[in-house]
Amino acid sequence: MKTIELGDLSLVPELKTGFIDPFSEIPTISFICSIVEADSKKPFPRDPRFIAEKAVNFMRLTGIADLSLWGPEFEYYIFEKILVNMSHMKFGYEIIPCEGEDKGVFGLKTAGGYHALPPEDAVAGIRDRTITLLEDAGIPIHYHHHEVGGHGQVEIEVTFAPLQRMGDIAMMVKYFARMTAHEAGKLATFMPKPLHDEAGNGMHFHQHLFKKGKPLFYSKNGYAGLSRTALHYIAGLLKHAPALLALTNPSTNSYKRLVPGFEAPVNSFFSLGNRSAAIRIPKYASSPEAKRIEFRPPDATCNVYLAMAAQLMAGLDGIRKKLDPGKLGYGPFDVNIFELSKKERARIKPIPGNLSGALEALRKDHGFLLEGGVFDETMIEDWIGLKMEKDVIPLRNRTHPLEVQYYLDC
Repeated sequence: MKTIELGDLSLVPELKTGFIDPFSEIPTISFICSIVEADSKKPFPRDPRFIAEKAVNFMRLTGIADLSLWGPEFEYYIFEKILVNMSHMKFGYEIIPCEGEDKGVFGLKTAGGYHALPPEDAVAGIRDRTITLLEDAGIPIHYHHHEVGGHGQVEIEVTFAPLQRMGDIAMMVKYFARMTAHEAGKLATFMPKPLHDEAGNGMHFHQHLFKKGKPLFYSKNGYAGLSRTALHYIAGLLKHAPALLALTNPSTNSYKRLVPGFEAPVNSFFSLGNRSAAIRIPKYASSPEAKRIEFRPPDATCNVYLAMAAQLMAGLDGIRKKLDPGKLGYGPFDVNIFELSKKERARIKPIPGNLSGALEALRKDHGFLLEGGVFDETMIEDWIGLKMEKDVIPLRNRTHPLEVQYYLDC
């Protein structure tokens, strides 16, 4: 992130983020920190938390809104153990679940865990303790439950918060989830697709805008109760979705999750309650204050500050340019698109199928991120280069076990 000769940076604790760390052996207060230049103490331009702050300031300068509220869904698996063996002669892993159909008579079936109850839900106690500790640390919890994955997938949702604060909360949720599982002798992972043929972990971002306390996404007579402002915002998100995925889904494993058949979005359209849509309008959020949209592609490999800042910038771009999602071909489509004819489905734009495709989209489409100096050109270039060098190419250059099975006897 910096040159060798200018490499010194400092961390400055944000005192309002302090909480008593329940996992420390001695009494400890932990803080989320901002990154600053070591000498001048000015904000480091590439600090994701600072970029999130700049995105919010840009939103206010446009006059469109003065508050954006966010509510990501935190999905993750709790496993008994994961064994990894990786060298140039051995390459593989084994996941040992703490529940599931191979754990006895009460085992959950694959993809059969949604809202399961004990004794089938074998991780309810860990989840209960996680949310109790989070609430003790000042994080209000909306709800939590067993997710659809039948081998220990869970979900925690927190109450909505402003963008930068939600970034801080996300850091804490992941830390508390991992540490609570660790104390129980298990392992929590937010990896997008740890299990083949089982549901992946997403991080769906619920979001909406307000101005002077008035909700901007609601209209009594609009489609699904949405205002024109909300539709413009949706159009901006979907237009820039291929580029956004380079920031919201920045791992090669992200695209193992974004495949048909697992309620994961693979196409750029919006819909009321349709979980195969890139943007879903929750049916249950019907009041003016609750009316919102849900951007479903992201996962927890993202830097949450950058992911939210980028989404906000894309939505604001749609509002400023008055983009129309219908005219751009983004729907709404309130049908099962997999039952449409090939001709009808061809009208629906796909999202990138791999990380290199998303990075190429970001290379071509990032002007909306540069508005107001929120992101900068060199950071985008370095992000693309880093992801290609550290993620795409190493995986591309390694033999997969399935290739050995397919081609060893060729």
